[in-house]
Amino acid sequence: MSFTPPAARLTVRSVPVFRGRIGSDARSGHYAVPRRYRLHLSAADPDGLRIAVTHSLLGLERACPVTFLPAVPDCPDGGHSALRPLYDASAHHYTGPAVAPVLSDDWSGRIVSTHGPDIARDLARRFGGGRTALYPCGAESEIDAVERMCAQGIERAAQRAGTAGTGDEERAAALDTLLHTLGVLDQGLRVQPYLIGDQITAADVELWVALVQLDTVHRHHLDASAVQRIAGHPALWAHARRLAAHPAFGAHLDLDGIARRHHARCQGLEAAGAAVQILDWAAHIAPAP
Repeated sequence: MSFTPPAARLTVRSVPVFRGRIGSDARSGHYAVPRRYRLHLSAADPDGLRIAVTHSLLGLERACPVTFLPAVPDCPDGGHSALRPLYDASAHHYTGPAVAPVLSDDWSGRIVSTHGPDIARDLARRFGGGRTALYPCGAESEIDAVERMCAQGIERAAQRAGTAGTGDEERAAALDTLLHTLGVLDQGLRVQPYLIGDQITAADVELWVALVQLDTVHRHHLDASAVQRIAGHPALWAHARRLAAHPAFGAHLDLDGIARRHHARCQGLEAAGAAVQILDWAAHIAPAP
C-alpha cells in the first residue's frame, strides 16, 4: 500500500532534548546490551503509549525494563519529579521540565533519548531479534509516511479543527484535512487487514494511538456533526477495535489516565462532540491473562 501524506507540514510533537541512539557495536557508545537500558513512560501520553505498545509487541519486558509514570505529571512545569535526577545528571544546569518518554542508561545513570520515534526504532532494530518485524525491510518510507499522516493529518488537524477562537474557515480547512487523511487510510484498510502487508507494523501502532487520541481527546472540542463524519470510516474504526483486543495494545490503554491528563492540560472549550463517543474502547480491551 502506498501513502501520500496531506500537504499540512506542522507537527504536534515537541522537540526532543536528548536524541542519542542505541548502536550495534561498542563504537556507538550506547551499544545493545540486554537490561542496560530502561524506559520511563506514561501510557496516558501518546508518545509513551506508542513506545509501550511497541515494547510489548517485541516482548522486551526482560531485555529493557519499564518504569511507568503517573498520567498527570506532578511538577508545575509539566515534568515528572521522578525524572529530575536523570535530567540533572544528563545536562548541566538543565532548567526545562523533566518530561517523558525517556530511555535511560542504567550503567551511566544518564538519558540516552527523549525522542519517541527513535526510541521505538532502536528497540525494534537492536533488541527485536526474530520477533515481530515492526519495521520490515523496504517499508521504511511507507512507515514514515504514515507517521506524518498521523502527526499532521490527524493529530494536528484535529487539534486545529477544535481550537476555539480561530476563524470558521481555518477550522473547516483543518477538518477537511482530517477527513481526507482518514479517508485515505480507511480506503487502504478495506483491501488488506493492516496498513502495510499482512502483519502488524509500526504504521499500525502509529495509527492506533492517533485514533485513540482522536476519540478520547480531540472529539471533546469538535461539534457533533464533525464527530459523526469522523466516525463514518468503518474499516478504520474496525481496525482500531481489532487492535484494542490485542493484549499488546489494550493492556496499555489507560482511559482514565488519558482523561485526567487531558483535563489537567486542556484550556479549550468542550463542544457537542464530547457526547458522541466513536468506540466503546473499554468493551474491546482484551482481558488480562
